[in-house]
Amino acid sequence: MQELQWGLPVIGYLFLAGVGAGAYTVSSSVLLRGGGGGFSGDHFNIARYGALLAPIPLIVGTGMIILELETFQTAVAHGDISLLFRWINLFLTINLSPMSIGSWVLALCIIASVGYAYTFLSKESADGDDKNGLRHGLAWIGVPLGIAVAVYTGILLGAMPARPFWNSPVLALLFLVSSLSTGVAGILLLRALFGKHHKAPDGETHDASHKTASRATYLLASSDVLLIGFEILAIFLFILFANLTIGNPAKAVSVILPGGEFAAMFWIGVVVIGLLLPVLIELRYVIPTLLYHQPYAMPRGIEVAVCAVILIGGFMLRYVVVVAGQITGPMGI
Repeated sequence: MQELQWGLPVIGYLFLAGVGAGAYTVSSSVLLRGGGGGFSGDHFNIARYGALLAPIPLIVGTGMIILELETFQTAVAHGDISLLFRWINLFLTINLSPMSIGSWVLALCIIASVGYAYTFLSKESADGDDKNGLRHGLAWIGVPLGIAVAVYTGILLGAMPARPFWNSPVLALLFLVSSLSTGVAGILLLRALFGKHHKAPDGETHDASHKTASRATYLLASSDVLLIGFEILAIFLFILFANLTIGNPAKAVSVILPGGEFAAMFWIGVVVIGLLLPVLIELRYVIPTLLYHQPYAMPRGIEVAVCAVILIGGFMLRYVVVVAGQITGPMGI
């Protein structure tokens, strides 16, 4: 096995940046869609959860990638405090390389997401308040910025022809869909954990304003079903593209096919547990609402578990992709 140059900090960065970008994109989309009366008026609360979530994984993930540059270790070893800011060089050299463009897009996304979260901080924040114009302006910016960051995490790897496992145009699509799905999962997880609940007459615990909440949660859950479906399709296209390409890509992708070193982790951990299991559970509650117009009512505990599994699957996807791409470098196949 080749020595791994990129470890958990890079994997954590790709995952967290994807979750943050996905949450920002979904929150912005919900807020803008809700302006026309969508989500039965509950769009603002959903957008608020996404807004408050988005900057946290973006900032933490960026901190992890800065640590991976060994800025602090080098500064201590050489006794030169100026080396602590070596990462700023990424912004001083402007060109069309994925690293340069991605650094600027990521920085702008972090700044915009912090401002967007600020507009939701007050408990009295609501549609039409004094921050409404700024909030909607940052939402319009957030959709393309969030998508750009999510796509960039895939392009960063896909732009390396020396790594045949990564060198696929489908990787950016796969990371984009996964980012949106984990963003939805993060929002629903926060809602399930911190949303107001009350005891209904039947003894079950429901969200306050249950009809409104169930409709809003249903729309997010059904959207997640579609996103997971697209993610499964993207995985199929990723493998298909590699096998239709002559040479190294087909050999490289064999590590996740049956008999490969990462086959069990990929197919059981990512596909079965991280994708198929949650989508089947979500369908169990989405279909009655979709076909028979029944109230959407996924139990709180199941909703927390489903969201957690989706997030774990998103992390495992990045883990497999990053590590497999390194052990299947030119000298490894």
